[in-house]
Amino acid sequence: MITTRKATTADISLINELATEAFPYTYREILTPEQIDYMMDWMYSPESLRRQMEEEGHHYYLIYKDGQAAGYVSIQQEGDDLFHLQKIYVLPAFWKDGLGRRLFEVAVNAIRDLHPTPCRMELNVNRHNPARGFYEHMGMQKVHEGDFPIGNGFYMNDYIMGMDILPLPQKD
Repeated sequence: MITTRKATTADISLINELATEAFPYTYREILTPEQIDYMMDWMYSPESLRRQMEEEGHHYYLIYKDGQAAGYVSIQQEGDDLFHLQKIYVLPAFWKDGLGRRLFEVAVNAIRDLHPTPCRMELNVNRHNPARGFYEHMGMQKVHEGDFPIGNGFYMNDYIMGMDILPLPQKD
């Protein structure tokens, strides 16, 4: 059985634990170990996660399969009509279970709840990350690309992908 729920600050250690497995595995052939370590601290330290949730408006959601935590997604409003899918990761053991699709749908529906009128969702995806195909399959399109400095001499070499999010039709 697959379930999802909104995370709270009480889940920071769980998100950190999931990220410690999922993030380095995802980028093991794309980024150097030094950049992975830097980004883990930058994005997933307990202090960073708390700041994201309490000060920066990130909304995290967790997904479980058969009661086991298997991944997470986070969204953040960046403008009046713009949201950013900040993170979406599934533990490697669950990659073939459709959990990425489910997390993506959770993100879209959460945005609809937060912003019931038409808006846009964008995300950054590393140019060498095979997940780009997943995002295209989910309806996103590349809108531009860039090399974004993140500190310590490291860059995120990303495509920015986007899609419009429309309200669901009202039922009569």
